[in-house]
Amino acid sequence: MKFIVKLFPEITIKSKPVRKQFVKQLKRNIRKILKRVDERIEVAGQWDKIEVDLPVELTDISTDVIDALQRIPGIANILQVTEHEYSDFDDILEKTRVTYAPMIAGKSFVVRVKRAGKHEFRSTDVERYVGGGLLKFTEGKSVDLHNPEVVVKLEIRDEKLYIIEKRYQGLGGFPIGCLDSVLSLISGGFDSTVSSFLTMRRGLRTHFCFFNLGGSAHEIGVKQVSLHLWEQYGSSHKVKFVTVPFEEVVAEILKSVHHSQMGVVLKRMMLRAASQVAEQMSVQALVTGESVAQVSSQTLTNLSVIDKVTDTLVLRPLITMDKPEIIRISAEIGTEDFAKTMPEYCGVISDRPTTRAKIEKIEREEERFDFAVLDKAVEDQVWVTIDQVLDSIVTVDDVEIVSTPSIDDVIVDIRHPDEAERKPLHLTNNKIISIPFFELMSKTQDIDLSKRYLLYCEKGTMSQLHASHLKGEGFDNVLVYRG
Repeated sequence: MKFIVKLFPEITIKSKPVRKQFVKQLKRNIRKILKRVDERIEVAGQWDKIEVDLPVELTDISTDVIDALQRIPGIANILQVTEHEYSDFDDILEKTRVTYAPMIAGKSFVVRVKRAGKHEFRSTDVERYVGGGLLKFTEGKSVDLHNPEVVVKLEIRDEKLYIIEKRYQGLGGFPIGCLDSVLSLISGGFDSTVSSFLTMRRGLRTHFCFFNLGGSAHEIGVKQVSLHLWEQYGSSHKVKFVTVPFEEVVAEILKSVHHSQMGVVLKRMMLRAASQVAEQMSVQALVTGESVAQVSSQTLTNLSVIDKVTDTLVLRPLITMDKPEIIRISAEIGTEDFAKTMPEYCGVISDRPTTRAKIEKIEREEERFDFAVLDKAVEDQVWVTIDQVLDSIVTVDDVEIVSTPSIDDVIVDIRHPDEAERKPLHLTNNKIISIPFFELMSKTQDIDLSKRYLLYCEKGTMSQLHASHLKGEGFDNVLVYRG
């Protein structure tokens, strides 16, 4: 089985050296990610496309390959093709008929041909010949050049014929590794997860910076959604997750700053800290999820005052998006469920917050702030590589791991619904229920203390984490299943 990976159009208009660099990086990224699916997959790069070959024995994993390719930045679309040598138009017609006859039976169709190389014929010549032949020798209803029910797609490159069986939409953007790195200020909500995704799709290596305003549940949630984003869209390159403890900063703001100015001051403190973290990481820009006028601190006036606190470039991918659009993208990339259940810590809630902050007044308020508290928060930052981010969470208790469940045990599949659908869990003797990990804490009232529940996830890390926290809440009947 063969797939042809088409480049994102903006790559094709780059200068020759830049385009060559981008294609080379994209090929590396594809090879690295598909190697995790199966090491026998072959990836070959060319000037205008990249070919992915699956040996016959790997056909059953083609869905996993397609899924992986659709989440790699830099790809416009993926074509599933069969490759043939051809001798003449009759040969092209016969090979096309074998593939498309069942698809066009009883339907209108049109033949579209793309051609590259030197030939004595034109693309339209092939289209007319094959179209007429399919109409004569199949059960196709009619040829319709304008609104066909089926488009028969062929590509001819030199002496090769590619019959396109299916087309899959790619992610677009640029390959990660071709552009600079950024540091995304992530809170785990709709805005920050979508803005992080957009920079990853654009090819920016995106590190994560989390300001903990209080509560381990929030930190756990943000680490989980950050890991999800990286695994889905950026796993060709390792990144860091940085936690900055901000509880004392919030307390100092509450004590020292006038209530109407608290929101703007908090954002300025975050930018100050993030700029120092970015400098330590040699990162050139910060990323935030702010959108104009979505909340009081995000008026143009306030954003201007907030930005004056740093010389570091601040990118705001969502700046003109409205909330429904952001939530729609969040649903598409799989972060909506995380965001909906993310705990909120509004430690700095302004009463009648200013929408037109004045820099002079903000600076006067900040003169009363003890900046030693901010320095201490930055000093206490914790770095961890994103693939180890869940291992870094301190759990409250060790939990028992069960490899062979008892017949009365209830298995709780806590994986993300998409993952559970792709790889269903099957057990003969036990009841299996699905509760995604981001809904577990809200379902604790349904736990029957007379039963034993075994949490399951593929790697075991997330199930141990949540079982440990449930045990700390008094649920000693929650364990971990590792089959």
